[in-house]
Amino acid sequence: MRDPFNYFHNYTLHAFCSCGMLVSPVKQEDAIMQTVIRRFSGKGAKELFDLLETRTAEVEELMRSVKGFVGYTLARSGDGGFSVTVCQDKTGTDESVQKAKDWIAKNAGSTGVGAPEISEGSVLIHLK
Repeated sequence: MRDPFNYFHNYTLHAFCSCGMLVSPVKQEDAIMQTVIRRFSGKGAKELFDLLETRTAEVEELMRSVKGFVGYTLARSGDGGFSVTVCQDKTGTDESVQKAKDWIAKNAGSTGVGAPEISEGSVLIHLK
C-alpha cells in the first residue's frame, strides 16, 4: 500500500499559492528551468526598443529557435527596456544571450546601445 504522506518525499521545492494549494513542485530528478534578464538602459536603449517593436515577428522567430525555449517577454521601461527568457536549462539561456547579442550587432549596431546588464537564475515558480 502506498504511503499517502510519501507524495512529497522526492520533491525539493514546494510552491504554494496564498490559499495553501501546491502550485508547482519541482522534483529532484527534474531539470530546473533557468531564466535570464537582459536590461538595456542609457545611450541607444530607446532606439533599440523602437527597432525591436517594429521587428517583433523576427525577434519571436529568433527566440523560439533557442533549444529548450519555454517563454520570452520583451518590455519597455522608462530608460530603455528589458527582456526575460525562460529555458529548460542554462544551455538554452546561454544560447538566447548569444543570439540576442548577434542580432543586435547585425541589426541595431547603429543605435550605439551598450551591453545589457544581465541577471540569471533558477526558476522557482513559472505560471502560464
